[in-house]
Amino acid sequence: DCVKASDQCLKEQSCSTKYRTLRQCVAGKESNFSRATGLEAKDECKSAMEALKQKSLYNCRCKRGMKKEKNCLRIYWSMYQSLQGNDLLEDSPYEPVNSRLSDIFRLAPIVSGQYCTSVPAGLLSKGNNCLDAAKACNLNDTCKRFRSAYITPCTSSTSNEICNKRKCHKALRLFFDKVPPKHSYGMLFCSCRDVACTERRRQTIVPVCSYEDREKPNCLNLQESCKKNYICRSRLADFFTNCQPESRSVSSCLKENYADCLLAYSGLIGTVMTPNYIDSNSLSVAPWCDCSNSGNDIDECLKFLNFFQDNTCL
Repeated sequence: DCVKASDQCLKEQSCSTKYRTLRQCVAGKESNFSRATGLEAKDECKSAMEALKQKSLYNCRCKRGMKKEKNCLRIYWSMYQSLQGNDLLEDSPYEPVNSRLSDIFRLAPIVSGQYCTSVPAGLLSKGNNCLDAAKACNLNDTCKRFRSAYITPCTSSTSNEICNKRKCHKALRLFFDKVPPKHSYGMLFCSCRDVACTERRRQTIVPVCSYEDREKPNCLNLQESCKKNYICRSRLADFFTNCQPESRSVSSCLKENYADCLLAYSGLIGTVMTPNYIDSNSLSVAPWCDCSNSGNDIDECLKFLNFFQDNTCL
C-alpha cells in the first residue's frame, strides 16, 4: 500500500529526493506554480515523475477502510495529481476487490424478495424486505453495533443543528466499510412492493442528517468540494471507475463486474457526495445536488448527474 511504499522510498536516497521534488511540484501546482516558474522547474517535475515510475511507489494503492486510509490516499494523490486528465475518469486509488463477488451472489434472495435466511420465520414481515433486512442486521453483532453507532450521531440534534453531520458521515462510512455486504446491502438494496418498504429503504442512511441540506448546491460545485477531501475524492474516483456503463456487456458494466460498482456506490455514503434514493416511488438515485445555475457548464453538470440517475451498470 502507499504508506509502506512511501516509507520504503524515504529510506532510499535517490527515491526520497525525487519524491520530495514531486511533492513540491504538486504543492506548487495548487498555488499556480506553473504560471510563476519557468520551463526548467517543469522539466525537473517531469524528470522526478519519470524516475519514480521505476519505484514501487508508482503502483501503490490503498484499501477502503484501512487503518491509515486518509494518509495512504494523501500519498496516492501526491503521486497522481499531476497525471489525471478527465474529471469524471480519475483512476481509483483503491486496489481491486474480487472476494466480494461471492457476497453479491448470496444476495440473490434479497433481489427475488425471499430474504429470510438470517431471520427466524416468526419475525418475518409480510412483504417488507427492508424491514426483514433491518431485523437480520439486529441479529448480527457486527451489523447491530455499527448500525447503532451511526443512528446515534445521525439522529441527535445539537444546539442549533439537526445533527452532527461530520460524526454522522464518519459513522456511516464505518458501517459500510466494516459490515459484511450480506447485511449492509440487505438494508440498502432491498426489493420492495409498497411505499412503506421503499420509504424504509430511503431512510436507511437517515437522510435528514446524512443527505439533505437546507439548499441544494450545483452538482459541479459539490464535485469541487468533494475533491478537496482525500476520502471523498477517492470514493468518487472509485465510483466512476467501477460503474462505467457499457450497453454491449453482459452486466451492463464496462468492467463486467457490477459487484465492484455496488461496493463503490456504497463507499460514497458518508461523504459530501452521499447518494440516496430520490423519493419513495423510484429506484433513481442521486447526490444532494442539481444542475440549476450551471450556465455554460450545463452539459457537463447533466453528464455528472446522469451518471447516478441514468446508469445501467449501477
